[in-house]
Amino acid sequence: MVLAARKSPAVARASEASPPKRAKARPTAASGDDVGAAELGRRVADNLRTKRKTRGMSLDDLAAASGVSRAALSQIETYKSTPTVGLLWKIAVGLGVPFAELIGEQRGATSVLRRNEVQVLRSLDGKLESRPLTPAGTNPDVELYELRLSPRSQHAAEPHARGTAEVLVVLTGALRMHVGGESWELAAGDTICFPADRPHVYENPAGSEARYHDLILYAR
Repeated sequence: MVLAARKSPAVARASEASPPKRAKARPTAASGDDVGAAELGRRVADNLRTKRKTRGMSLDDLAAASGVSRAALSQIETYKSTPTVGLLWKIAVGLGVPFAELIGEQRGATSVLRRNEVQVLRSLDGKLESRPLTPAGTNPDVELYELRLSPRSQHAAEPHARGTAEVLVVLTGALRMHVGGESWELAAGDTICFPADRPHVYENPAGSEARYHDLILYAR
């Protein structure tokens, strides 16, 4: 049997009167997502500023071309906010550059993209996740992404640059693809190719998450 040490009455009264002090919480290290988001924001800010100035565009010029406000562009370019995937598409169209050129770093002739180095992009509501599968600079005419869409949700995409096409492969789950007023139902293993230079909507009608491969082909 283990006996607890008995406190004297004075000590007992003191401990009742003054509650024990809480230990100070230690600061926690930034999560991988936080670090990745910060790195993405830095790359986007640098790429946006460089490409805008190379084209001789002011913030007002880019705002008019992209439909993104001057204030929002300034926040992104000065690394004060990280844009959503929807804003990035608008900016890419306004600059006339492939989407990947805004989010990646240029590499050599041979490049490897490690899974743990990729920053996942998310829609504003968090229901769509897009993971780049091609290193930046691999091919200016082709990009490949893995998309994840939450159950019973949809994502409306802005029209991409003129002549852009998408090839979408359903890996798991289902897809209801809306393009130009028409809709198509697809299941795992199905593929759809459509003109992406018009409004289009990805919809997951099922009760579980769906995964797709999205190949984007730019016209030159």
